[in-house]
Amino acid sequence: MSALLSLRDIWVEYGDKIVLERVNIDIEAGSFVSIVGPSGAGKSSLLRLVLGQEAPSRGTILLDGVPLTPECGPDRGVVFQRYSVFPHLSALRNTLFGLECEKAPLAARLFGGARRAAMAEAAGMLDAVGLGDAMHLYPAQMSGGMQQRLAIAQALVKRPRILLLDEPFGALDPGIRADMHALITRLWRDYALTIVMVTHDIREAFTLGTRVLAIDKRRHDPQAPHRFGATAVYDLQLRRPKEEAAPEEDLPAVPDEQNDQESIGHG
Repeated sequence: MSALLSLRDIWVEYGDKIVLERVNIDIEAGSFVSIVGPSGAGKSSLLRLVLGQEAPSRGTILLDGVPLTPECGPDRGVVFQRYSVFPHLSALRNTLFGLECEKAPLAARLFGGARRAAMAEAAGMLDAVGLGDAMHLYPAQMSGGMQQRLAIAQALVKRPRILLLDEPFGALDPGIRADMHALITRLWRDYALTIVMVTHDIREAFTLGTRVLAIDKRRHDPQAPHRFGATAVYDLQLRRPKEEAAPEEDLPAVPDEQNDQESIGHG
């Protein structure tokens, strides 16, 4: 099967600082790829490249075999740790806004039948993320979990093929986090998504992912730490895309997060 997304010999450099080097990754359609690694290793930089917020210093990113342009396209959606919602808009209008920008890019406003159809689509997406009874609430009236559900609805309403998650559940308490894990797994299957998620939570990475990538530096120079970048040091295929996720109790034992990060950092 040909890859949906390919990163070929990717480098990211800022002046004389190398953040990423020699990154070669192929991601199949339908995969759920978890990316782990120590802080500052370049995990979020990798997501920005795929999103189109940045261009690599060297190398090529291909989407369906076509070079990816450095611009955010509707085929990629993103959810950040901090809830990227508009505080002055209701849940429904937050979700509607992306459709208005897509269908009426100049005015960012739809009218008549087009607006009614878009509102119905936005309401349907809020139903899908469990906010059907909260669509007229404003973010300040919502819990953290509800705001993150809203951010996911915003990202998915334009039907992206690839969903990028940057520490999406890091600010949530454990109970809410478990609910969000169940939600994102269901949405991944229902909407035939390819997901790339950055997380510091090792158990989360193994529980949700069909594949786990560890990003870190292979080479270290104490005299010039900025001269070597990170790359994929481990690549673990856990199960085939869309295969039923194993319950947590059936998963192999996962090392303590801190110890695991230390092993990644010094592997």
